[in-house]
Amino acid sequence: MQKFSLETAKIAIIGLGYVGLPLAVAFGAHYPVVGFDIDATRIAALREGRDSTLEVSSEEIRSATHLKLSQKINDLRHCNIYIVTVPTPIDAHKRPDLTPLICASEMLGKVLKSGDIVIYESTVYPGATEEICCPILERSSGLIFNEEFFLGYSPERINPGDKEHSLKNIRKITSGSTPDSADYIDHLYSSIITAGTYRAESIKIAEAAKVIENTQRDLNIALINELAIIFNALGLDTDAVLNAASTKWNFMPFKPGLVGGHCIGVDPYYLTFKAESIGYHPEIILAGRRLNDRMGAYIAGQMIKAMIKRGIETYNARILIMGLSFKENCADLRNTKIIDIYAALKEYGIFVDIFDPWSDPKEAKEKYGLNLAEIPQQKEYDGIIIAVSHQEFKQMGSLNIRDFGKPNHILYDLKHIFKKSESDLRL
Repeated sequence: MQKFSLETAKIAIIGLGYVGLPLAVAFGAHYPVVGFDIDATRIAALREGRDSTLEVSSEEIRSATHLKLSQKINDLRHCNIYIVTVPTPIDAHKRPDLTPLICASEMLGKVLKSGDIVIYESTVYPGATEEICCPILERSSGLIFNEEFFLGYSPERINPGDKEHSLKNIRKITSGSTPDSADYIDHLYSSIITAGTYRAESIKIAEAAKVIENTQRDLNIALINELAIIFNALGLDTDAVLNAASTKWNFMPFKPGLVGGHCIGVDPYYLTFKAESIGYHPEIILAGRRLNDRMGAYIAGQMIKAMIKRGIETYNARILIMGLSFKENCADLRNTKIIDIYAALKEYGIFVDIFDPWSDPKEAKEKYGLNLAEIPQQKEYDGIIIAVSHQEFKQMGSLNIRDFGKPNHILYDLKHIFKKSESDLRL
């Protein structure tokens, strides 16, 4: 029977993004850890204490005294626990793109040794760890699964930009491919997660739990978005309706809005892909996804209608979108739905500027071909959309934001950061 020991744990974190870096820092305060990333520029910046995701401070990086940062595969050979935190996006056809996961598994197979454990944190559909990753590890390493190496799955629950619900403060699901490895993996995470752990019965159950967490949120937001569309057509204030309904003890407090990011707008497609592969066509999940994916165009249409009613010429008009990241107080541009508003407005022949103090101009250019505006000029815009509720925008106040507009303009407070009376339009 394989014996595992925390005392001999030498951990490698594969991928140092929003998920991997906090994990590497947390483990690196207690265990020998190699934080590995194929991006040499990222490694160089982290060695200087600079995290472009703004998730981890330079002080926190320095506090991980047992953490070594590297982009060299050879530095992984002495490790015996490998935790994979690479992205799992979707492709242009909204199908799972497992390329980063496959490449990471092929690489790890070259350094895997007898007795090692590979734990995946990347979001996948139920079965992917054992059906996709395991055969790659076996083939690349020449080792036998559950005899010479073992697997685990512990889904990430990182919420970018959220300093209250950090890695250590979120209960962690764990699982393993054998009872002994499952126990060990649970003990390993328990040593750094103060909120505790939950050991799932199997890897597939842990995988399924992850995808339904965000699928549930996606569907709830889709419902509220559809209600907002209905209430807007009826001339009702959606926020006022939701406030009234929330006086019932079991009403769920969701708000309308854009659904982007690396989780909620992506994870449901992993579940529907797997469902369709076994002959079941999901209806409710995909209906919710379609509705949420249409919200950018709907918001742009609302803005155009409001401008026309105000007598503002829309062709060649100028609109300022405030915010590009997928959520507030966060630099993450992955799958941001602000780009949908931008694209829809451009189709109307409108000039659109985007201002976001959190976003990296270089990344915005590389990902979306956008040139971010610097601090906007006063009296410049026919319309202003507050699309992300960054703290900086709240601190500006509605009057200062209105100063960016021409004497006759529309202020669309998409995120409801100001009182209803301070804006012209709300979702």
